Amino acid sequence: MSTPYGFATRAIHAGQDPDPTTGAVNVPIYATSTYAQDGVGGLREGFEYSRTGNPTRRALETCLASLERGRYGRAFSSGMGATDAALRTFLKPGDHIVIPNDAYGGTFRLIDKVFSQWGVTHSPAPVSDVDAIRAAIRPETKLVWIETPTNPLLNIGDIAAIASVAHGAGAKLVVDNTFASPALQTPLELGADVVLHSTTKYVGGHSDVVGGALITSDEEIDAAFGFLQNGAGAVPGPFDAYLTLRGIKTLQLRMEKHSDNAELVAEALTRHPRVKKVIYPGLESHPGHVVAAKQMSRFGGMVSFIVDGGEAAALEVCARTKLFTLAESLGGVESLIEHPGKMTHASTSGSLLEVPADLVRVSVGIESGDDLVADLLEALG
Repeated sequence: MSTPYGFATRAIHAGQDPDPTTGAVNVPIYATSTYAQDGVGGLREGFEYSRTGNPTRRALETCLASLERGRYGRAFSSGMGATDAALRTFLKPGDHIVIPNDAYGGTFRLIDKVFSQWGVTHSPAPVSDVDAIRAAIRPETKLVWIETPTNPLLNIGDIAAIASVAHGAGAKLVVDNTFASPALQTPLELGADVVLHSTTKYVGGHSDVVGGALITSDEEIDAAFGFLQNGAGAVPGPFDAYLTLRGIKTLQLRMEKHSDNAELVAEALTRHPRVKKVIYPGLESHPGHVVAAKQMSRFGGMVSFIVDGGEAAALEVCARTKLFTLAESLGGVESLIEHPGKMTHASTSGSLLEVPADLVRVSVGIESGDDLVADLLEALG
């Protein structure tokens, strides 16, 4: 949809015109593996086989591109499927990538354990330090990969500044925008070449579907993504695409409530004697607060904190909550709590990316904020 439309309008309408045959308001679930051709090569709307393209998936891809202010979107069966496609598009044996020194554990595992076997090297650097990223770049660096906010330490990278550094070195910049979502941040407008999402999280928003996405405005990059999407086949089924589209319709509303509740939780935790440190970009005490305020409209629903008493105390808090469910993942309407060191980031143990053992991460849902605060305070004792 064209630029003048607001985010909520695009979330509901982009790629989702009523069905021309029946008038169905919602995009149908096209549960088909193949499509009739009008003579050899006579494709209807370009569809021939559902690994290559599906109308429900195309609607999702069109909507995602619009929300991120990009020209092209590609949907994948998971966030890691999208990550793998992006890495294989830009990297070949002998190339180098700069990654966050607190990257998501799954991203680090794929790069460190798989791509390293194919001659790809990597260097970690703090996303909050542009000079450190510049220093980590080598002549063979083809890609700078950042998250902002990062998972799970919620560090903030200045996207525009990092894009300038990457491009000055002849590298591309990929921004994992999963934690912010396009409702709060649009990295392509700040100079990123590619935006990545685990649509499992805030984009889908209901903990009922797994998916991933890559969005860009570069036609050549999109063609390369499309080749791998079809050739490797990590595509979402039509029902997955439908569920993700369903979630997108309320994304802006949900992100406002996630942010409202996270602010309440963060403020309450800062006052608790058993909490040594609260990590939330919305707090003025956060070292990345100014940069976050510059490039984000709100600060999101993720809060991390360090518990006094070490790992045992952190594990105890995770076990004592009632409304915060102990589970991996994030971004759903329900609140979740986890111990990153033992769960999502276990793969970083013993590496430069190892997370603190006394760290707890919460995905603050859209329940009543006062109830969530009371639940955490009771768990802390």
